[in-house]
Amino acid sequence: MLATRARQCQTAPLYVLRATKMSFVKKFSYAVVGLLVLFFVCGMFLPATARVTRTIEIDAPPANVFALVNDFNRMRQWMPWMSTDPNALYTISGAKRGVGASLEWDGPVVGTGHQSIVESEAFNTVVNTLDLGDGAATRSIFELTRSATGTHTIWTFETGFGFNIAGRYFGLLLDGIVGTEYEQGLISLKQMAERLPPADYSDIEIEHATVEAIDIAYLPAQALPDAASISSALGSAYFEILNFVDKHNLQNAGSPLSIGSSFDGSNLMFDAAIPVRLVTANTPRNASGVQIGHTYAGDAIRVTHVGSYRTLGRTHDKISAYIAAIGLERNGPAWEVYVSDPTRVAEEALQTYVYYPIIDE
Repeated sequence: MLATRARQCQTAPLYVLRATKMSFVKKFSYAVVGLLVLFFVCGMFLPATARVTRTIEIDAPPANVFALVNDFNRMRQWMPWMSTDPNALYTISGAKRGVGASLEWDGPVVGTGHQSIVESEAFNTVVNTLDLGDGAATRSIFELTRSATGTHTIWTFETGFGFNIAGRYFGLLLDGIVGTEYEQGLISLKQMAERLPPADYSDIEIEHATVEAIDIAYLPAQALPDAASISSALGSAYFEILNFVDKHNLQNAGSPLSIGSSFDGSNLMFDAAIPVRLVTANTPRNASGVQIGHTYAGDAIRVTHVGSYRTLGRTHDKISAYIAAIGLERNGPAWEVYVSDPTRVAEEALQTYVYYPIIDE
């Protein structure tokens, strides 16, 4: 009896220990379950979407800023994270700019993803959708407003989590994670936009065209850089060209042109030209200074200038600003086609086509 009692006394603490351990495990399990329930319940009351917004003032017209956010080739030059992964592969497809343009990336640091422009309102708004591989509905939005100092620019990152509770908690940290990159990006955008030519081209209609070469009779001319001198020099040159056309049995085939311009000291140098047809192998190529040649063929920018010839310089400035803003390369001298006859059309109604040859890749 005594031996049995002794054995019971020795084993009793083991039962107590086991019971204590089971009680602790049970309490711990209840605590974990309770925390998980609390986590999910609280998460359901968190916002299902998160927004990160940053703003900046840019001393440039909205048209220039718009060009830099509406084109992935231009965006790559100022977006900060595109330089953080030198081994990443970026692929641009679809439209060259605006709705339909797409960007894909794949790199060890930036991971994989896809971005597309789905809304583009000229000089005001650009909306991108992003696929970051997490299934979230994510957008990047640029809003541009003309201001006293240039362009008030708002850049917003917006993502939705749906019933992804962990994502909703992550959304609370998003501003601190994404906000810094957006601030850096806007600073780079500002610097790039403010280095562009400042002429505002938003009030002209710019066409991208493919032009064909035409035969011309042309004569080099020069004038002082003012409208009256240029008009007088053009008139004299056209008179000589028309005499050449009549003498050699050619036909006038279109409106007169002036091609290129450069300065030689204080004088402006250019070619006065008239389109012609019926050029043959026997037509003199250089008679009395008048030469036979042909115009540029290929991709070009065309703008219709309406009004006085005296304001053509402003249109040239605007076209040059546009070409710089969207990152095009010029492919030769510009030329003007004088569609209207200034002896029959009022000055304010004169039409002039202005062409700039470009390399439009």
